[in-house]
Amino acid sequence: MRIPEAVRPPRLVATDLDGTLVHSDHSISPRTKAAVLAVQEAGAQFVMVTARPPRWLHDLADLVGAHGVAIVANGAILYDVVQRKAIRSSLIDPQVALDVALAIRAEIPEVEFAIERPDRYGQEPRYLNRWPTPDDTLVAEVEELLSEPAAKLLVRHPSWHSDDLLARITPVAGSRVTASHSGGHSLVEISAGGVSKAAMLADFAADLGIKADEAIAFGDSLNDLPMLAWAGTSYGMANGHAEVLAMADVVCPANDEDGVATVLEELFEL
Repeated sequence: MRIPEAVRPPRLVATDLDGTLVHSDHSISPRTKAAVLAVQEAGAQFVMVTARPPRWLHDLADLVGAHGVAIVANGAILYDVVQRKAIRSSLIDPQVALDVALAIRAEIPEVEFAIERPDRYGQEPRYLNRWPTPDDTLVAEVEELLSEPAAKLLVRHPSWHSDDLLARITPVAGSRVTASHSGGHSLVEISAGGVSKAAMLADFAADLGIKADEAIAFGDSLNDLPMLAWAGTSYGMANGHAEVLAMADVVCPANDEDGVATVLEELFEL
């Protein structure tokens, strides 16, 4: 791994979480935590940019730094992790989301749907959720789930690979929404049109007076591609999707090998 000289050190470090900063056992190593905190002490801005919903960031509040925020739901929400409230959001119009969902179901009848709102999770009764459901989960058919604006519409198939599911959904959804996946099992995530990790990250950086060429970004999956393209230097994890590895400026060690920490230690001479 050879790190470009032009980014020593960057003003902004943006990173995905699962498959990138986080180990496969869902932990963040002491080495990675120490590197993240040291980067912030050195004066750089650090921001987590993730597909996770807001509630899955609360345990990481000690990493968000002085600004206290993270970019969640694939860029749909700029979230104050400390205050536990959305600062800025770009949600899917309910009628657009329902039209897309019904079109997808007509094309692929066996799919099931779930939604993430800024303050609540909901799912269809038969949706296979691979994580514990919150106590206030809304269990309803898709028409009720999409009666209010959502940050994400989740589409799960019982057996298809996420790449195959995305390939079938993309022409059906068209330009009305943004469809991608974050490596989940048989899962595609749909956001409002124009929403991406990159779009919200660019706004976040602009608020701080930071340009793209002063930023670096880490990622491993398809939903990270726009963010990696935006950043001055992009780092793809060795465990990442083939498309990520093909476009990243640098391939760094895998998430389970503390790849993010490895890069930060060299860039910031930690």
